Amino acid sequence: MSTLSIALAQINPLVGDIPGNTEKVKAYAERAREHGADVILFPELTLSGYPPEDLLLRPSLAPRIERALEQLKQADLNITLVLGYPRVVAGRVFNMAGVIENGKLVCEYAKQCLPNYQVFDEVRYFVPGDSACVFDLNGVPTAITICEDIWQPGPVDQAREAGAKLMLNLNASPFHRGKPQEREQLLAERARQGHMPIVYVNQVGGQDELVFDGGSVAVNHLGELCRRLPAWEESLELLQTSWHEDTLHVGHQAMAPQQEDLESVYQALVTGTRDYVNKNRFKGVVLGLSGGIDSALTLAVAVDALGPDRVTAIMMPFHYTSEMSQTDAAEQARRMGVQYHSLSIEPMYEAFMTTLEPMFEGTTRDTTEENLQARCRGVILMALSNKKGHLVLTTGNKSELAVGYSTLYGDMAGGFDVLKDVPKTLVFELARHRNRTAEVIPPTVISRPPSAELAPDQKDEDSLPPYDELDQILAEYVEQDQSAESIIAKGFNRADVERVVRLVDINEYKRRQAPVGVRVTQRGFGRDRRYPITSGWKLGE
Repeated sequence: MSTLSIALAQINPLVGDIPGNTEKVKAYAERAREHGADVILFPELTLSGYPPEDLLLRPSLAPRIERALEQLKQADLNITLVLGYPRVVAGRVFNMAGVIENGKLVCEYAKQCLPNYQVFDEVRYFVPGDSACVFDLNGVPTAITICEDIWQPGPVDQAREAGAKLMLNLNASPFHRGKPQEREQLLAERARQGHMPIVYVNQVGGQDELVFDGGSVAVNHLGELCRRLPAWEESLELLQTSWHEDTLHVGHQAMAPQQEDLESVYQALVTGTRDYVNKNRFKGVVLGLSGGIDSALTLAVAVDALGPDRVTAIMMPFHYTSEMSQTDAAEQARRMGVQYHSLSIEPMYEAFMTTLEPMFEGTTRDTTEENLQARCRGVILMALSNKKGHLVLTTGNKSELAVGYSTLYGDMAGGFDVLKDVPKTLVFELARHRNRTAEVIPPTVISRPPSAELAPDQKDEDSLPPYDELDQILAEYVEQDQSAESIIAKGFNRADVERVVRLVDINEYKRRQAPVGVRVTQRGFGRDRRYPITSGWKLGE
């Protein structure tokens, strides 16, 4: 019997920072060696970060990667490295994984299954590989696969036929609700299929709208889960295995708990916000705190991501802002310890109306005046952003963005929308969830009917179906691509469905101008859903 100690390096790389990512690989490898590991496994495209997008088209990519690989070969780390990187071979770019051992690149594997759906467009950049890669790892025949390869049966069969007794799977697998459980079920199936343990390492952290939850795991040849790393944090942990009778045995070892659904979504928002702000080197964030549920949850996420010292909340009252809203906003700011200011938009609004009076003569009041209030607030927040170097967080949720219940250059003005992919009903659930840890959101914010407070006694449901109904319709139409007729057939009111579908269709132009935000559903606005703005497509088909 012999033993094999495998280090799982669940890291948070920075896209494009090849030198920085290379130094991180060295640092983790040194730590793993000090703990007695024989091999260390890193995520997919470790050296470039994932997804590098059109950086892959830059002519300087290839020499930068070559320099990084050469540095790792010369580093004398005294441990076997398995890591991912983009590699240009004869003018073709591959999503590659390599094994570096004793100063040599002993073998490479090119990803075979290139995803080209949802947020993925790897076919745009990479050429697929066509063969297995099995190498000797301290006497154990070991195969390498990369992310999507494990979602298809072919690469596992191929590896088993090539004699593999262990599979190392490198991943940059984005999070959405339910994804961790889905992965673990799949890995169990693949391990039984190949009759070999699978060690699955996933990256962690936020990259623009994508967020990666880590949650790296190992399953044995029977498909039993034996090891799980914590979600949402960088981690280096060892997996102990033993090799005898032509089988690699993996016993049950320390297991981080799998988070429940609402906590995983909340941590996705926190992680995505933290990394967007920090990786883009913003000093802090500023947001409009209205006393409503969306800005309340956004503030809670921002504070949990960055700490109260880096968060500024601005209440911007007008004639229609209730006393309760102002009281609740001030109270939440106090509870969370953030900088808080109240700046009335009334002088700005009146100045605009005075200027526009000759042009508005003979017209009646409509949404123009409501939008002007939102735009006054947007001007204030952007001015503070410019002066202080803080990123403006917008506070719109997925339901509002879907139907255009937002104002261009007003409440949509900003750099990052924390709740962009969070339906309104989920906003309420997350607010209650956050308050179970500590009641930072005043209960009246959660309990009272939502209102933009842009007109007297205004309520969101005056112009929209109830959110419980609206979110179901939106899920069917936006995330499941169901037609209006099929949604109506499920029992929804025809007038409501047709109205919602029309609002979604005509507001694509707004969504194209919306800030980036964290993706937490299987189909968010942005990379997932790419519809034309100008279109003759018939309503709701």
